[in-house]
Amino acid sequence: MHFALSEDQIALRDAVREMLAAQCPPAVVRAAWPDGEKAAVDELWTALAQMDVFGTAVPEEAGGLGLDETDLVPLLEEFGYAAVPLPAAETAMVVTPLLAAVGDPRLPDVLSGATRVAVAGADGLVPYGDRSDLVLVLTDTQARLVTPEPGPTLATVDGSRALTRLPDTAGDPVTDDPELVSTARLHVDLATAAQLVGLGRRMLDLTVEYVGTRRQFGVPVGSFQAVKHHLANALLRTEFAAPVVQAAGWAVAQRRPNRATDVSMAAVLAAEAAQEVARAAIQCHGAIGYTVEYDLHLYAKRTWALAANCDVDAHLDRLAGALDLNEEVAA
Repeated sequence: MHFALSEDQIALRDAVREMLAAQCPPAVVRAAWPDGEKAAVDELWTALAQMDVFGTAVPEEAGGLGLDETDLVPLLEEFGYAAVPLPAAETAMVVTPLLAAVGDPRLPDVLSGATRVAVAGADGLVPYGDRSDLVLVLTDTQARLVTPEPGPTLATVDGSRALTRLPDTAGDPVTDDPELVSTARLHVDLATAAQLVGLGRRMLDLTVEYVGTRRQFGVPVGSFQAVKHHLANALLRTEFAAPVVQAAGWAVAQRRPNRATDVSMAAVLAAEAAQEVARAAIQCHGAIGYTVEYDLHLYAKRTWALAANCDVDAHLDRLAGALDLNEEVAA
């Protein structure tokens, strides 16, 4: 089975890449941290809406582009590469397809960028909750929209995610259709996996550039065998995870019977790969890799935050069940 991107998919990905390079440089990610200037962050959201990114996986008759998960995964990798400090990936992959599926009247405002919707985590915390008008809550049986309440932004490893707590309110039910809810939950994991692949690639690019210019003993540190081995291993893990994430997107788009296990495999591999890249990148940078003045921490901290929310153990349990492994063997 061939999972190479089509010419149209490459063109769409490259257009988003160019826009994010201009609209979401590290300075904009820094601006999303507490006490930063948020105007540039708001401008980024507007630019994403104007490109119709939020409607990528929405049918044309509902105001979208009529594409699917295989087209969206490469875009979300670019969101990860840029560490977009907004619920853009969640909106494009989770929120708008779900609202379109149920014919929710709020869809046009979400597509236009007038309404921002964050997605609550299983722990009751809401990434980007401080920058959202609504919060989508997904349980095992229901999807509902909740209006966030004013409250303090919580301290977290990645301050650009503007983390808040889920308000204690029932909210407005969107659907209790088990198929739609299950698909939305798969979309959450798929969006996370795609962003982790992009983050891994960004940290690798930063590190390769650094070790190619930083010199010790009269030569670039990138010429040292130990550095080469660290980065080669990190690259291998990333490039192994990337096609698995793309394949999971295809499985979800085609409603394959094994789509849940495919998404779990993608989530596990992407989380482990990105975390290994973060470790290798920090080690290869040396002391400067630990400083907040250097850009690497923006992407490493986003990696740690996304990987922590990925629930790798649950995904491994799902994979073990699909392989019919008993508890003793799995242990």
